[in-house]
Amino acid sequence: MTPQENDTWLYEISSEKKAFDLNLKEVWRYRDLLILFVKRDITTVYKQTILGPLWYFIQPLFTSVIFTLVFNNLGSISTGSVPPFLFNLAGITAWNYFTACFTGTSNTFRSNAGIFGKVYFPRVIMPMSVTISNLMKFGIQLLIFIIFYCYYLLQGFQLSPNLHLLLFPVYIVMMALLGLGLGMTISSMTTKYRDLNVLVGFAVSLLMYVSAVPYPLSEARKKLPDYAADLVAYNPLTQTIEGFRYMLLDTGSFSWIGFFYVLIISIALFLLGLVIFNRTEKSFIDTV
Repeated sequence: MTPQENDTWLYEISSEKKAFDLNLKEVWRYRDLLILFVKRDITTVYKQTILGPLWYFIQPLFTSVIFTLVFNNLGSISTGSVPPFLFNLAGITAWNYFTACFTGTSNTFRSNAGIFGKVYFPRVIMPMSVTISNLMKFGIQLLIFIIFYCYYLLQGFQLSPNLHLLLFPVYIVMMALLGLGLGMTISSMTTKYRDLNVLVGFAVSLLMYVSAVPYPLSEARKKLPDYAADLVAYNPLTQTIEGFRYMLLDTGSFSWIGFFYVLIISIALFLLGLVIFNRTEKSFIDTV
């Protein structure tokens, strides 16, 4: 082997990266590791629990029942011709996927510091694996929604999806990007400010109530003051939940302006999170 050939490296690991470097080529090279982390996330979540994966079914069902009793029965919030339970189940199904992506990726650096400090692999694989593995949970909860959807159809309720159902994959991607972008940002900040972990759980609980999950957007515009209604209406998660319900139940509102507004916001938040994540991974081991 000549000296020139000996100096040629197959791969080069460097801390120098572009700001928006997702490094898909390297992620593809480590795809087996990505699949391994996805399997790990799926099998270990409820590994030492009594009910195991049944929690995927129990959580949305019980939450929908509570929302129906509190907001629709006690609070007299109308859902039009759509059964309140099904209305709430649709919103909770979409909301759960976002929160699972957000909370699952918001502690990436701290929870994986031991692995990150010992071996090299593209760090972005970790939050990506969380987002992908949560698709299984989302699929199970969507199946629950479909079962109750069919049940109410048999009961004589007039339910029908519309052509906007073609946008269903786009809405999934937007929810994933929103959760991933916010999660990577918070994860990067928690390497220095650990009390943000407490804030995440608190903020998610409050965020649900300003994202039109337990009520339609029309009720917020009708009963809330202008500034509060605007806060709900311009929340990108509200537009996502409303769009999700609209294409599945043909209720609520949909606008292309709102759709592209959420699409732009989700991409922007993802890119911002990626920039902060790439900057933090260079030095996080010194502060975590």
